[in-house]
Amino acid sequence: MMEIFDIYLLEALVNGILLGGVLALLALGLNLIFGVIDVTWICYAELVMIGMYGMYYMFSVYGLPYWVAAPICILLVAALGAALHFLVISPLLGAPPINQLLATGGVLFVLQSFATVAFGIDFRNLGIRLPVLALGEMHFSYARLLAFIAALIGMVAVYLFMTRTYTGTAIRAIAQDREIMALMGVDTKKIYLVTSALGGGLAGLAACLLVLQYDVHPFVGLSFGPITFLICVLGGLGNFVGGFVAAFLFAEIISLGGLFADLEWGYVLAFAFFIVMMFIRPAGLLAKRS
Repeated sequence: MMEIFDIYLLEALVNGILLGGVLALLALGLNLIFGVIDVTWICYAELVMIGMYGMYYMFSVYGLPYWVAAPICILLVAALGAALHFLVISPLLGAPPINQLLATGGVLFVLQSFATVAFGIDFRNLGIRLPVLALGEMHFSYARLLAFIAALIGMVAVYLFMTRTYTGTAIRAIAQDREIMALMGVDTKKIYLVTSALGGGLAGLAACLLVLQYDVHPFVGLSFGPITFLICVLGGLGNFVGGFVAAFLFAEIISLGGLFADLEWGYVLAFAFFIVMMFIRPAGLLAKRS
């Protein structure tokens, strides 16, 4: 019994790591936008939902190969992120934070309603059935493994962009002190637009990965939107490393909760952990104590 239990425990831990990679990718996009523009997109998960619909139609309806549809999806959602910034966020940059939250919350309902009217409420999927990887008595989903690898590649690419390019350096500088960078002649409006497009592109990448695991419908964003926001808050809004750590903590709690009870209890435990940590570390896991 102990051997079987140890196998199941190890399988749950590995599955938690695989889930954490995708959650970290989602948190990275949202944290990037908040860290640079100082606006939290409540509607971020709905961008992912639109990307998932895009993947469904390109792959299942128009017959594009997955590897062709994926980069198109990433570019389209990046353009959607830029359009969201230009049309909604940019006019509200000087407004109180509550106005910005209400605006992005309104976009959330607009996108959900648009998807409901345009696509209906039917659950759809790509119909791709990937095999299961068996390692001894343990079994892992190829879809989750591929999503984890792709998420890591995406995060490394963003890291290289942020550290090896002029635009990436400007993004990091503005995240540290946006007032000083404006005085030094940096075009903050351009950097904000690029950041929004990059955040949208990360949402598009997440859509390409999640559509392999989830059915797409107008409210699929509710499956991972709230937990992505909680991960960013727990890690410290705008703190990339904190969000990365928080993503894997949440993923392991969810996975282990699914082992000892069921998946729903895993989410309950994750939310309870978040509430407790907000009393202990209200500024985030890696925030410095005053």
